[in-house]
Amino acid sequence: MFDPKTKKYPYPELTDRHYLVVKKNRGIVFDADYPYVDRSRAFRFKQTLFRIPLRLIVLPLTRIRLGLRIKGKKNLRKNRELLSGGAITCSNHVHLWDYLAILNVFDPKKTHVIVWAPNVNGESGNLVRMVGGIPVPESGVAATKAELAAIEGALGRGEFVQLYAEGSMWEYYCPIRPFKRGIGYLAAKTGKPVIPMAFSYREPGWIRKHFFRQIALFNLNIGEPLMADESLEPKERETDLVIRAHRAVCKLAGIDPDKNIYGPVFNNTRRVDYY
Repeated sequence: MFDPKTKKYPYPELTDRHYLVVKKNRGIVFDADYPYVDRSRAFRFKQTLFRIPLRLIVLPLTRIRLGLRIKGKKNLRKNRELLSGGAITCSNHVHLWDYLAILNVFDPKKTHVIVWAPNVNGESGNLVRMVGGIPVPESGVAATKAELAAIEGALGRGEFVQLYAEGSMWEYYCPIRPFKRGIGYLAAKTGKPVIPMAFSYREPGWIRKHFFRQIALFNLNIGEPLMADESLEPKERETDLVIRAHRAVCKLAGIDPDKNIYGPVFNNTRRVDYY
């Protein structure tokens, strides 16, 4: 099995922290007036044009570049009716291109992804927005409410929203880090299903390993949709769903959650040294 310890990455001490450096800042302010889901005619037209090369070139290239194998699509087919009204998708975050791998599953379904705000403010910000990026604001309660309203609106229109519940991207990391509570809040409030998914790894072949220096190839494993337990009180409903989502992602990644040595579900301790 692929061991990420053979390749050193500067994983932070806190499990939800970022270690990539975004060099450019375009000065965009993510406040209550920012269009977190841009519904303007101009933006939707540009996005429609962008999807042509995305589907013809970028998504096939992603599958080749990652050596992507997708497993569990039958879980989407047999729950087609449940998912037709929109859904929240959730996975571990282990590669710069892993959202494009997810788009390989759901395209042409309208899909969004919650992203770190500097990624939208950085040099690739326009591309992040074109593929459905919704920045997480850090400017106060009003901005957060506006972002949540935009996300709920997208889900209400039957669209999909991808959440990285771990809170940040750690390349080739094997354990499933603690989840934040947002996925439980959104699912409980909107009544939408959660689709758990997990990236796992396999060894690259001789050519990829020696000529392309590829560390690992990717599997994307898709699980059964999860629903909030309406018999529970609101806070318990959120907690229960986050726990079940975390357990499901662990299992899909090949980790036994009942023998999980990888720390708590929620981001309370936040230290990586408990692993």
